[in-house]
Amino acid sequence: MNPLSTKDGGRRWLTTVGTKIPRPVVAVDDRLPADEAFRLAASGTGLAWHGDFPGARNLLTAMSRRCGTAAGKPFQDQRNHRSRRARILGRLLVPLDPGHVLPLRRGPDVREACAEVYGPSETPSLVSLRELLGVVGAHEWRMKGVEIPALGAKIHPHHGVFSPVRGEYVDLVARTPLPAKRLAFDIGTGTGVLAAVLARRGVERVVATDNEPLALACARDNFARLGLGGIETLHADVFPPGRAPLVVCNPPWLPARAHTPLERAVYDPGSRMLKAFLDRLPRHLEPGGEAWLILSDLAELLGLRTREELLGAFARSGLEVRGREDIRPRHPRANAKEVTSLWRLKTGWLTTRAAPVPD
Repeated sequence: MNPLSTKDGGRRWLTTVGTKIPRPVVAVDDRLPADEAFRLAASGTGLAWHGDFPGARNLLTAMSRRCGTAAGKPFQDQRNHRSRRARILGRLLVPLDPGHVLPLRRGPDVREACAEVYGPSETPSLVSLRELLGVVGAHEWRMKGVEIPALGAKIHPHHGVFSPVRGEYVDLVARTPLPAKRLAFDIGTGTGVLAAVLARRGVERVVATDNEPLALACARDNFARLGLGGIETLHADVFPPGRAPLVVCNPPWLPARAHTPLERAVYDPGSRMLKAFLDRLPRHLEPGGEAWLILSDLAELLGLRTREELLGAFARSGLEVRGREDIRPRHPRANAKEVTSLWRLKTGWLTTRAAPVPD
C-alpha cells in the first residue's frame, strides 16, 4: 500500500452527488485485507484500486458486510446508518483512462454508460466504484426500460431520475375517471410516466413540469420513444403559468432530508414541495376542476406525518376532498401495511372565486 503517485493524483474526480475526493488517497490491490480496507475507509482514507476488477467488487462486498445493519432501529437511525455506509463504501476508488476506459483487468466496458452521465472525457479520471456500479446499472435500466402495463409500453429512466418500479401509483392515474380531457398539468413529471398515461387516456394537451433538467430530458426522451405529441415540458419550480381542469402531482412521499439528487424524488425536507403544491393549487386549478394528489401513507406509518396534519394542510389551502382512490403496493420490498392514495381535491367556494395572484 503506497501513497497515490503524482501521475495518478492528477486524475480528474468524477461524481454525480457532489462528494469531494477523499484525502489522503492510497494505492491498494488484492493484498489489502478487508478489515484493514474498512478501517482505512472509515477513517476517511480513499483506496485507489490497482488490482483486477472482480477483486475490487469482492472488496466492496466485504466492506459492506462490515458496515453492519440498522434493521429494526428508528427511521432516522436507519437513514444515518445508510448515509455513513455510503460514505465509507464510496472511498473505494477505481481509475478511468481517457474516453472512460476502465483499465483494470477483467473490467467491463463502461464507456457508453459513463459518457451518458459524465459527458465526454479526454483526461484520466478517478471515480468511486460504488458510484460507477450505479452508473452502469442505470445505463442497463435505461436500455432495458421498465414495463408499464397502463401504457402497454416501457418507460426508460435515465441516471439520476427515479424509476417507476412502484407501479401502483401509475395504476391509480390510469383508472381514476378523468374530469376533463382538454388540458392537464403534471407537476414534478420525473420520467414522464404520468403525463404519458394521461396522453394515452386521451388528454389533448399535457404540460409536464420539473425543476430538474435531468428529469425533463428523460421525460422528453420517453415521450419521443412512445410517439406522444401534445405534451409540453417546462422547467418550473412547481406550476406552469395558467390554470387547468386537471392537475396531477406525485410529490416525494417522505418529509426528510435528501442525501443525493436521486433521493429528492423520495424525500421532501419539511414537505416543501407538498406545501408549495397545496398552497398554490387554488391559483392554477380551473373552477370545477380536480387535482389528483398521489401520496403513500408511509410517512404516517413511520411517524413523520399524521393524517390530521395532511387533512389540515388541505383545509388551510382552501381545498376539499372530493374522493379518494386507494391501492396496496405490489413491490416485494414495500411495507406490507402501506397504502398509496390518489386524493381527488377541489377548491372551496371562496377559493374558487378569489382573484388569482402571482406565484
